[in-house]
Amino acid sequence: MTVHRSALVTGGSRGIGAEIARRLAGEGYHLTLAARTLDTLAETARLLREEFGVEANPVAARMNDLDQVRDLVQAHADRFGGLNALVLSAGTGTAGRVADMQAKTYERMLDVNFRAPITLVQAALPLLRKSAAEDPARGAKIIALASITGVAGEAGLAAYGATKAALISLCETVSLEESGNGVSATAISPGYVDTDMTAWKHDELDPSAMLRTGDIAEMALAVTRLSRNAVIPNIVLTRAGDRMWRARATAIETPGTGYAACVSR
Repeated sequence: MTVHRSALVTGGSRGIGAEIARRLAGEGYHLTLAARTLDTLAETARLLREEFGVEANPVAARMNDLDQVRDLVQAHADRFGGLNALVLSAGTGTAGRVADMQAKTYERMLDVNFRAPITLVQAALPLLRKSAAEDPARGAKIIALASITGVAGEAGLAAYGATKAALISLCETVSLEESGNGVSATAISPGYVDTDMTAWKHDELDPSAMLRTGDIAEMALAVTRLSRNAVIPNIVLTRAGDRMWRARATAIETPGTGYAACVSR
């Protein structure tokens, strides 16, 4: 009987998450894909099923609703029974000065970028440990999409960068606590990646100068192929140029508010 690996990918309907899901499907992983909008998610799942012949189960879930987050893990458990890779790709960001940022702005980033990931990890650990025991060569992997702003601070991105720094720290600590059980966690911390979420930067940063979604997906796929003995806390991907540790973010202020929507992936 063939045993298929499975993965749960948040933010899986488009951009980096969709590309990671595609690479995993190419490796034969069955998938649970999560995002806010079911229509887009269902279409991504359909394409993966048709191209690779894997199961791809779309589950709509809002990352700022922790009950939905827990239900997402249960839906994966009900469908696949185990979990070889948990990919935390969903994220949100807003640029703005610390002095001016409203509480509701950074609270949403905390919800989506940190509370949801730690809740997912907590809910998924029993499944990850089970799959790690069944695959003692590779173990099970957690891969979290952080940001280079979580490694080096960037003016205008304090709250966003802080949530990503927390995510990086979470991955390292999970590995310290769980790698003995075969479960390790890796953060991937890129600079700007050319997706529709970074289209607002095109006036000052040409898309050709940005990282590609495939660059990030390649790193994620490499992590899933490592033995259980190899633990990588964080992978930083910077764009070519003379500001290696900076995302080169410039907040575009909304008049009268002092902050503006942005993302750094």
